[in-house]
Amino acid sequence: MAAYRLTVRAAQVSRARRAVVAVGLGAALLAGSAACGGGSSGEDASSDAGTDITVSHGYTDAEADALKTQADKWNTENPTMKVNLLFNGGNDSALQKTVAGFTAGNYPDVAYEYGSSAAQLARQPKLVDLTDKVKASGFNWDDFYPSERQASTVNGKVVGIPALVDDLSLVYNKKLFAAAGVPEPTNDWTWEQFRDAAKKLSNPSTKTYGWAYVNDGSEDTVWRYLAMLWQAGGEMLSGDNTKPAFDSPAGLAALQQLHDMAVTDKSVYLDTGNGNYSNLFNSGKIAMLWTGPWDLSSINDDVQYGVTYLPGYNGNHETISGPDLYMLFDHSKAGVNTAVKFVSWLTSAPVHLDFAIATGDLPLRKSETTLPGYQTFLSKYPAEKVFVANLDNVKHVRPNLASYAEVSTAVGQMVQSVLLGQAEPAAALKTGSQAVASVLAGS
Repeated sequence: MAAYRLTVRAAQVSRARRAVVAVGLGAALLAGSAACGGGSSGEDASSDAGTDITVSHGYTDAEADALKTQADKWNTENPTMKVNLLFNGGNDSALQKTVAGFTAGNYPDVAYEYGSSAAQLARQPKLVDLTDKVKASGFNWDDFYPSERQASTVNGKVVGIPALVDDLSLVYNKKLFAAAGVPEPTNDWTWEQFRDAAKKLSNPSTKTYGWAYVNDGSEDTVWRYLAMLWQAGGEMLSGDNTKPAFDSPAGLAALQQLHDMAVTDKSVYLDTGNGNYSNLFNSGKIAMLWTGPWDLSSINDDVQYGVTYLPGYNGNHETISGPDLYMLFDHSKAGVNTAVKFVSWLTSAPVHLDFAIATGDLPLRKSETTLPGYQTFLSKYPAEKVFVANLDNVKHVRPNLASYAEVSTAVGQMVQSVLLGQAEPAAALKTGSQAVASVLAGS
Protein backbone atom coordinates (compact mmCIF):
# COMPACT_ATOMS: atom_id res chain seq x y z
CA MET A 1 0.00 0.00 0.00
CA ALA A 2 3.04 2.28 0.39
CA ALA A 3 3.29 2.73 -3.36
CA TYR A 4 -0.40 3.46 -3.75
CA ARG A 5 -0.97 6.82 -5.33
CA LEU A 6 -4.26 8.52 -6.04
CA THR A 7 -3.94 10.38 -9.32
CA VAL A 8 -6.28 13.27 -8.62
CA ARG A 9 -7.01 16.06 -6.15
CA ALA A 10 -3.35 16.90 -5.55
CA ALA A 11 -4.35 20.41 -4.56
CA GLN A 12 -7.83 19.60 -3.30
CA VAL A 13 -8.76 20.78 0.16
CA SER A 14 -11.07 18.85 2.43
CA ARG A 15 -14.54 18.27 1.02
CA ALA A 16 -16.03 19.15 4.39
CA ARG A 17 -14.62 22.66 4.27
CA ARG A 18 -15.43 23.16 0.60
CA ALA A 19 -18.95 21.86 0.96
CA VAL A 20 -20.33 24.93 2.73
CA VAL A 21 -18.00 27.68 1.58
CA ALA A 22 -20.52 29.02 -0.93
CA VAL A 23 -23.76 28.70 0.98
CA GLY A 24 -23.81 32.02 2.84
CA LEU A 25 -23.20 34.15 -0.24
CA GLY A 26 -25.41 31.88 -2.29
CA ALA A 27 -28.34 32.51 0.03
CA ALA A 28 -28.08 36.25 -0.46
CA LEU A 29 -27.78 35.95 -4.22
CA LEU A 30 -30.58 33.44 -4.36
CA ALA A 31 -32.99 35.68 -2.53
CA GLY A 32 -32.53 38.36 -5.16
CA SER A 33 -32.76 36.04 -8.15
CA ALA A 34 -35.53 33.61 -7.30
CA ALA A 35 -37.97 35.46 -9.51
CA CYS A 36 -35.49 35.75 -12.38
CA GLY A 37 -34.51 33.01 -14.77
CA GLY A 38 -33.70 32.56 -18.38
CA GLY A 39 -35.59 30.32 -20.72
CA SER A 40 -39.06 28.94 -20.35
CA SER A 41 -40.53 25.49 -20.07
CA GLY A 42 -42.87 26.67 -22.80
CA GLU A 43 -40.03 26.72 -25.32
CA ASP A 44 -40.15 23.64 -27.50
CA ALA A 45 -42.85 22.35 -25.18
CA SER A 46 -44.53 20.42 -27.96
CA SER A 47 -41.50 18.22 -28.54
CA ASP A 48 -40.19 15.25 -26.60
CA ALA A 49 -37.04 15.28 -28.69
CA GLY A 50 -33.73 16.22 -27.18
CA THR A 51 -31.62 19.25 -27.86
CA ASP A 52 -28.10 20.44 -27.05
CA ILE A 53 -27.49 21.29 -23.40
CA THR A 54 -24.82 22.92 -21.23
CA VAL A 55 -23.36 21.09 -18.23
CA SER A 56 -21.52 23.28 -15.72
CA HIS A 57 -18.82 21.71 -13.55
CA GLY A 58 -15.70 22.55 -11.57
CA TYR A 59 -13.64 19.45 -12.26
CA THR A 60 -9.92 19.76 -12.92
CA ASP A 61 -7.08 17.37 -13.78
CA ALA A 62 -8.03 13.69 -14.08
CA GLU A 63 -11.68 14.27 -13.26
CA ALA A 64 -12.01 16.95 -15.95
CA ASP A 65 -10.34 14.66 -18.49
CA ALA A 66 -12.59 11.75 -17.56
CA LEU A 67 -15.74 13.86 -17.79
CA LYS A 68 -14.69 15.14 -21.22
CA THR A 69 -14.06 11.59 -22.39
CA GLN A 70 -17.53 10.57 -21.32
CA ALA A 71 -19.18 13.66 -22.80
CA ASP A 72 -17.41 13.00 -26.10
CA LYS A 73 -18.67 9.43 -26.08
CA TRP A 74 -22.22 10.60 -25.38
CA ASN A 75 -22.04 13.20 -28.17
CA THR A 76 -20.83 10.62 -30.67
CA GLU A 77 -23.69 8.30 -29.81
CA ASN A 78 -26.33 11.04 -29.46
CA PRO A 79 -25.74 13.63 -32.22
CA THR A 80 -29.15 15.27 -31.68
CA MET A 81 -28.65 15.65 -27.92
CA LYS A 82 -25.15 17.00 -27.55
CA VAL A 83 -23.59 18.04 -24.26
CA ASN A 84 -21.43 21.15 -24.01
CA LEU A 85 -19.20 21.18 -20.93
CA LEU A 86 -18.69 24.52 -19.21
CA PHE A 87 -15.97 24.95 -16.57
CA ASN A 88 -17.37 27.13 -13.79
CA GLY A 89 -14.02 28.10 -12.28
CA GLY A 90 -14.07 25.45 -9.57
CA ASN A 91 -16.71 23.66 -7.53
CA ASP A 92 -16.25 26.09 -4.64
CA SER A 93 -17.91 28.76 -6.77
CA ALA A 94 -20.57 26.52 -8.30
CA LEU A 95 -23.50 27.90 -6.30
CA GLN A 96 -22.62 31.56 -6.93
CA LYS A 97 -22.09 30.94 -10.64
CA THR A 98 -25.38 29.08 -10.99
CA VAL A 99 -27.37 31.70 -9.11
CA ALA A 100 -25.73 34.52 -11.07
CA GLY A 101 -26.81 32.68 -14.20
CA PHE A 102 -30.44 32.91 -13.13
CA THR A 103 -30.12 36.68 -12.89
CA ALA A 104 -28.36 36.95 -16.26
CA GLY A 105 -30.59 34.43 -17.97
CA ASN A 106 -27.74 32.11 -18.94
CA TYR A 107 -28.00 29.42 -16.31
CA PRO A 108 -26.90 25.88 -17.29
CA ASP A 109 -29.15 22.92 -18.01
CA VAL A 110 -27.14 20.82 -15.55
CA ALA A 111 -24.89 22.04 -12.75
CA TYR A 112 -22.54 20.13 -10.47
CA GLU A 113 -23.30 21.39 -6.96
CA TYR A 114 -22.27 20.57 -3.42
CA GLY A 115 -24.97 18.70 -1.53
CA SER A 116 -25.06 21.53 1.01
CA SER A 117 -26.39 23.81 -1.74
CA ALA A 118 -29.44 21.64 -2.38
CA ALA A 119 -31.78 23.46 0.00
CA GLN A 120 -30.79 26.81 -1.50
CA LEU A 121 -31.35 25.78 -5.09
CA ALA A 122 -34.53 23.88 -4.25
CA ARG A 123 -36.21 27.31 -4.02
CA GLN A 124 -35.49 28.05 -7.68
CA PRO A 125 -38.60 27.88 -9.89
CA LYS A 126 -36.41 26.66 -12.75
CA LEU A 127 -35.23 23.60 -10.81
CA VAL A 128 -36.39 20.32 -12.36
CA ASP A 129 -38.30 18.16 -9.89
CA LEU A 130 -36.80 14.70 -10.30
CA THR A 131 -39.06 12.87 -7.85
CA ASP A 132 -41.01 11.01 -10.52
CA LYS A 133 -38.12 10.77 -12.98
CA VAL A 134 -35.92 8.72 -10.64
CA LYS A 135 -38.77 6.21 -10.35
CA ALA A 136 -38.59 5.47 -14.06
CA SER A 137 -37.97 1.90 -15.15
CA GLY A 138 -34.26 1.22 -15.40
CA PHE A 139 -33.14 4.22 -13.35
CA ASN A 140 -32.61 2.08 -10.21
CA TRP A 141 -32.80 4.92 -7.69
CA ASP A 142 -32.41 2.50 -4.79
CA ASP A 143 -29.04 1.43 -6.19
CA PHE A 144 -27.53 4.70 -4.97
CA TYR A 145 -26.25 4.59 -1.39
CA PRO A 146 -28.82 5.82 1.17
CA SER A 147 -26.72 8.87 2.11
CA GLU A 148 -26.70 10.00 -1.52
CA ARG A 149 -30.47 9.69 -1.81
CA GLN A 150 -30.97 11.58 1.44
CA ALA A 151 -28.66 14.39 0.34
CA SER A 152 -30.58 14.60 -2.95
CA THR A 153 -33.93 15.09 -1.24
CA VAL A 154 -35.30 18.35 0.18
CA ASN A 155 -38.72 18.39 1.84
CA GLY A 156 -39.61 15.09 0.24
CA LYS A 157 -38.67 16.23 -3.27
CA VAL A 158 -35.72 14.79 -5.22
CA VAL A 159 -33.78 17.85 -6.35
CA GLY A 160 -30.63 16.28 -7.72
CA ILE A 161 -28.92 13.12 -8.88
CA PRO A 162 -25.80 11.98 -6.97
CA ALA A 163 -22.56 13.04 -8.63
CA LEU A 164 -19.92 12.13 -6.02
CA VAL A 165 -19.80 10.40 -2.64
CA ASP A 166 -17.12 10.10 0.02
CA ASP A 167 -16.76 9.40 3.74
CA LEU A 168 -14.42 9.77 6.70
CA SER A 169 -12.25 6.81 7.66
CA LEU A 170 -9.23 6.39 9.93
CA VAL A 171 -5.88 6.57 8.12
CA TYR A 172 -2.83 5.61 10.18
CA ASN A 173 0.96 5.41 9.90
CA LYS A 174 2.01 1.78 10.30
CA LYS A 175 5.63 2.63 11.13
CA LEU A 176 4.67 4.84 14.08
CA PHE A 177 2.41 2.15 15.52
CA ALA A 178 5.16 -0.45 15.24
CA ALA A 179 7.76 1.84 16.81
CA ALA A 180 5.47 2.59 19.76
CA GLY A 181 4.53 -1.06 20.21
CA VAL A 182 0.85 -0.20 19.79
CA PRO A 183 -1.40 -2.67 17.95
CA GLU A 184 -2.72 -1.28 14.68
CA PRO A 185 -6.33 -0.06 14.55
CA THR A 186 -9.10 -2.43 13.54
CA ASN A 187 -12.63 -1.89 12.30
CA ASP A 188 -13.82 -2.82 15.81
CA TRP A 189 -11.86 -0.18 17.70
CA THR A 190 -13.66 1.72 20.47
CA TRP A 191 -13.33 5.36 21.51
CA GLU A 192 -11.39 4.18 24.55
CA GLN A 193 -8.91 2.21 22.44
CA PHE A 194 -8.52 5.14 20.11
CA ARG A 195 -7.85 7.56 22.94
CA ASP A 196 -5.39 5.18 24.60
CA ALA A 197 -3.47 4.63 21.37
CA ALA A 198 -3.34 8.35 20.58
CA LYS A 199 -1.90 9.03 24.03
CA LYS A 200 0.78 6.36 23.64
CA LEU A 201 1.68 7.65 20.20
CA SER A 202 2.15 11.23 21.42
CA ASN A 203 5.36 12.79 22.67
CA PRO A 204 5.24 16.51 23.57
CA SER A 205 9.03 16.75 23.66
CA THR A 206 9.28 15.76 19.99
CA LYS A 207 5.99 17.42 19.02
CA THR A 208 4.56 14.10 17.90
CA TYR A 209 0.80 13.58 18.11
CA GLY A 210 -1.49 10.60 17.99
CA TRP A 211 -4.24 12.37 16.06
CA ALA A 212 -4.91 15.56 14.10
CA TYR A 213 -8.11 17.61 14.18
CA VAL A 214 -8.88 20.60 11.95
CA ASN A 215 -9.83 23.25 14.49
CA ASP A 216 -10.51 26.40 12.51
CA GLY A 217 -14.21 26.40 13.39
CA SER A 218 -15.19 25.56 9.81
CA GLU A 219 -17.24 22.63 8.55
CA ASP A 220 -14.02 20.61 8.78
CA THR A 221 -14.27 21.08 12.54
CA VAL A 222 -17.96 20.24 12.57
CA TRP A 223 -18.27 17.11 10.56
CA ARG A 224 -15.80 15.04 12.58
CA TYR A 225 -17.80 15.99 15.65
CA LEU A 226 -21.03 15.03 13.90
CA ALA A 227 -19.76 11.50 13.24
CA MET A 228 -19.11 11.12 16.96
CA LEU A 229 -22.45 12.68 17.90
CA TRP A 230 -24.31 10.22 15.69
CA GLN A 231 -22.26 7.27 16.94
CA ALA A 232 -23.33 8.12 20.49
CA GLY A 233 -26.97 8.18 19.41
CA GLY A 234 -27.45 11.93 19.10
CA GLU A 235 -28.85 14.26 16.47
CA MET A 236 -27.74 17.69 15.31
CA LEU A 237 -31.26 19.10 14.97
CA SER A 238 -34.80 18.03 15.71
CA GLY A 239 -36.60 15.92 13.12
CA ASP A 240 -38.23 18.97 11.55
CA ASN A 241 -34.95 20.97 11.60
CA THR A 242 -36.49 23.70 13.75
CA LYS A 243 -34.55 23.20 16.99
CA PRO A 244 -31.04 22.20 18.06
CA ALA A 245 -30.81 18.70 19.49
CA PHE A 246 -27.10 18.21 20.20
CA ASP A 247 -27.22 19.50 23.81
CA SER A 248 -27.78 15.92 24.89
CA PRO A 249 -25.95 13.05 26.59
CA ALA A 250 -24.64 12.04 23.15
CA GLY A 251 -23.47 15.55 22.38
CA LEU A 252 -21.74 15.71 25.74
CA ALA A 253 -20.06 12.32 25.27
CA ALA A 254 -18.60 13.40 21.93
CA LEU A 255 -17.35 16.76 23.22
CA GLN A 256 -15.95 15.14 26.37
CA GLN A 257 -13.93 12.69 24.25
CA LEU A 258 -12.48 15.59 22.27
CA HIS A 259 -11.73 17.54 25.45
CA ASP A 260 -10.06 14.60 27.12
CA MET A 261 -7.82 13.87 24.15
CA ALA A 262 -6.90 17.45 23.26
CA VAL A 263 -6.80 19.16 26.65
CA THR A 264 -6.14 16.39 29.17
CA ASP A 265 -3.97 14.02 27.14
CA LYS A 266 -2.57 16.62 24.74
CA SER A 267 -2.52 13.91 22.08
CA VAL A 268 -4.17 15.97 19.33
CA TYR A 269 -2.51 18.28 16.85
CA LEU A 270 -4.94 21.16 16.28
CA ASP A 271 -4.67 22.19 12.65
CA THR A 272 -5.61 25.79 11.93
CA GLY A 273 -7.14 24.94 8.60
CA ASN A 274 -4.02 25.33 6.49
CA GLY A 275 -3.77 21.59 5.84
CA ASN A 276 -0.43 21.26 7.62
CA TYR A 277 -1.60 17.98 9.15
CA SER A 278 -0.84 16.34 5.80
CA ASN A 279 2.82 17.39 5.89
CA LEU A 280 3.11 16.31 9.51
CA PHE A 281 1.59 12.92 8.72
CA ASN A 282 4.17 12.47 5.97
CA SER A 283 7.02 13.45 8.28
CA GLY A 284 5.97 11.01 11.01
CA LYS A 285 4.73 13.64 13.45
CA ILE A 286 1.09 12.54 13.37
CA ALA A 287 0.02 8.92 13.67
CA MET A 288 -3.67 9.04 12.77
CA LEU A 289 -6.05 11.09 10.64
CA TRP A 290 -9.81 11.03 10.22
CA THR A 291 -10.01 11.89 6.57
CA GLY A 292 -11.43 10.94 3.21
CA PRO A 293 -10.11 9.60 -0.09
CA TRP A 294 -9.28 13.12 -1.26
CA ASP A 295 -6.27 13.24 1.11
CA LEU A 296 -4.67 10.00 -0.07
CA SER A 297 -2.98 11.74 -2.98
CA SER A 298 -0.97 13.88 -0.57
CA ILE A 299 0.56 10.89 1.28
CA ASN A 300 4.16 10.29 0.23
CA ASP A 301 5.06 7.03 -1.49
CA ASP A 302 7.45 6.06 1.32
CA VAL A 303 4.76 6.26 4.03
CA GLN A 304 3.27 2.88 4.86
CA TYR A 305 -0.29 3.49 5.91
CA GLY A 306 -3.49 1.61 6.57
CA VAL A 307 -7.18 2.49 6.56
CA THR A 308 -9.94 1.35 8.92
CA TYR A 309 -13.41 2.43 9.99
CA LEU A 310 -13.71 5.21 12.54
CA PRO A 311 -13.47 4.06 16.17
CA GLY A 312 -16.95 3.39 17.50
CA TYR A 313 -19.18 4.08 20.50
CA ASN A 314 -20.95 1.01 21.90
CA GLY A 315 -20.32 -0.79 18.64
CA ASN A 316 -21.58 2.03 16.41
CA HIS A 317 -18.94 2.98 13.82
CA GLU A 318 -21.07 5.48 11.94
CA THR A 319 -19.24 7.86 9.65
CA ILE A 320 -20.24 10.94 7.68
CA SER A 321 -20.47 11.57 3.96
CA GLY A 322 -20.58 14.66 1.79
CA PRO A 323 -22.46 13.71 -1.39
CA ASP A 324 -22.46 16.16 -4.30
CA LEU A 325 -25.22 16.45 -6.89
CA TYR A 326 -26.07 17.09 -10.50
CA MET A 327 -28.97 19.54 -10.41
CA LEU A 328 -31.10 20.14 -13.50
CA PHE A 329 -32.71 23.41 -14.59
CA ASP A 330 -35.52 24.00 -17.05
CA HIS A 331 -34.86 25.91 -20.29
CA SER A 332 -37.29 23.85 -22.36
CA LYS A 333 -39.01 20.50 -22.45
CA ALA A 334 -36.46 19.25 -24.96
CA GLY A 335 -33.58 20.51 -22.82
CA VAL A 336 -34.92 18.78 -19.72
CA ASN A 337 -35.35 15.61 -21.74
CA THR A 338 -31.71 15.67 -22.86
CA ALA A 339 -30.47 16.57 -19.36
CA VAL A 340 -32.34 13.72 -17.70
CA LYS A 341 -31.16 11.20 -20.27
CA PHE A 342 -27.53 12.37 -20.10
CA VAL A 343 -27.27 12.46 -16.30
CA SER A 344 -29.06 9.09 -16.02
CA TRP A 345 -26.50 7.64 -18.43
CA LEU A 346 -23.54 9.39 -16.78
CA THR A 347 -24.44 8.03 -13.33
CA SER A 348 -25.36 4.53 -14.50
CA ALA A 349 -23.25 1.80 -12.91
CA PRO A 350 -21.00 0.82 -15.85
CA VAL A 351 -20.43 4.38 -17.03
CA HIS A 352 -19.64 5.76 -13.58
CA LEU A 353 -17.36 2.82 -12.80
CA ASP A 354 -15.28 3.82 -15.83
CA PHE A 355 -15.14 7.33 -14.35
CA ALA A 356 -14.11 5.94 -10.95
CA ILE A 357 -11.34 3.85 -12.49
CA ALA A 358 -10.02 6.93 -14.27
CA THR A 359 -10.19 9.23 -11.24
CA GLY A 360 -10.20 7.32 -7.96
CA ASP A 361 -13.64 8.66 -7.02
CA LEU A 362 -15.69 6.17 -5.02
CA PRO A 363 -18.46 4.19 -6.75
CA LEU A 364 -21.80 6.04 -6.72
CA ARG A 365 -23.92 2.92 -6.89
CA LYS A 366 -23.78 -0.27 -4.86
CA SER A 367 -23.99 -2.36 -8.02
CA GLU A 368 -20.69 -0.93 -9.27
CA THR A 369 -18.93 -3.13 -6.74
CA THR A 370 -20.41 -6.22 -8.42
CA LEU A 371 -19.17 -5.41 -11.92
CA PRO A 372 -15.98 -7.04 -13.27
CA GLY A 373 -14.34 -3.63 -13.64
CA TYR A 374 -14.51 -3.08 -9.88
CA GLN A 375 -11.50 -5.35 -9.44
CA THR A 376 -9.61 -3.08 -11.80
CA PHE A 377 -10.62 -0.14 -9.60
CA LEU A 378 -9.36 -1.92 -6.47
CA SER A 379 -6.08 -2.95 -8.07
CA LYS A 380 -5.46 0.65 -9.08
CA TYR A 381 -6.65 2.18 -5.79
CA PRO A 382 -6.25 -0.51 -3.08
CA ALA A 383 -6.78 1.88 -0.15
CA GLU A 384 -10.21 2.77 -1.53
CA LYS A 385 -11.62 -0.62 -0.52
CA VAL A 386 -12.21 0.44 3.08
CA PHE A 387 -13.72 3.77 2.05
CA VAL A 388 -16.17 1.95 -0.21
CA ALA A 389 -17.12 -0.55 2.49
CA ASN A 390 -17.45 2.32 4.95
CA LEU A 391 -20.27 3.84 2.89
CA ASP A 392 -22.50 1.28 4.59
CA ASN A 393 -21.69 3.03 7.88
CA VAL A 394 -23.25 6.30 6.72
CA LYS A 395 -26.66 6.53 8.40
CA HIS A 396 -27.18 10.31 8.50
CA VAL A 397 -26.54 13.28 6.27
CA ARG A 398 -26.17 16.88 7.32
CA PRO A 399 -29.50 18.71 7.57
CA ASN A 400 -30.85 19.95 4.24
CA LEU A 401 -31.79 23.48 5.23
CA ALA A 402 -31.01 26.88 3.79
CA SER A 403 -29.40 28.17 6.99
CA TYR A 404 -26.98 25.25 7.37
CA ALA A 405 -23.90 27.45 6.90
CA GLU A 406 -24.87 29.55 9.93
CA VAL A 407 -25.71 26.44 11.96
CA SER A 408 -22.35 24.96 11.06
CA THR A 409 -20.54 28.12 12.14
CA ALA A 410 -22.16 28.02 15.57
CA VAL A 411 -21.35 24.34 16.09
CA GLY A 412 -17.82 24.82 14.77
CA GLN A 413 -17.16 27.58 17.27
CA MET A 414 -18.52 25.37 20.04
CA VAL A 415 -16.21 22.48 19.19
CA GLN A 416 -13.27 24.81 18.69
CA SER A 417 -13.70 26.33 22.15
CA VAL A 418 -13.58 22.89 23.76
CA LEU A 419 -10.54 21.69 21.83
CA LEU A 420 -8.67 24.86 22.78
CA GLY A 421 -9.56 24.40 26.43
CA GLN A 422 -11.51 27.66 26.49
CA ALA A 423 -14.77 26.05 27.57
CA GLU A 424 -15.89 22.91 29.38
CA PRO A 425 -18.01 20.55 27.29
CA ALA A 426 -21.30 21.02 29.16
CA ALA A 427 -21.07 24.82 29.10
CA ALA A 428 -20.02 24.84 25.45
CA LEU A 429 -23.04 22.71 24.54
CA LYS A 430 -25.43 25.21 26.08
CA THR A 431 -23.76 28.16 24.36
CA GLY A 432 -23.68 26.37 21.02
CA SER A 433 -27.27 25.24 21.32
CA GLN A 434 -28.44 28.77 22.07
CA ALA A 435 -26.55 30.10 19.06
CA VAL A 436 -28.10 27.50 16.75
CA ALA A 437 -31.57 28.15 18.18
CA SER A 438 -31.11 31.81 17.33
CA VAL A 439 -30.11 30.94 13.74
CA LEU A 440 -33.09 28.64 13.26
CA ALA A 441 -35.51 31.16 14.74
CA GLY A 442 -34.46 33.71 12.16
CA SER A 443 -34.46 31.40 9.15
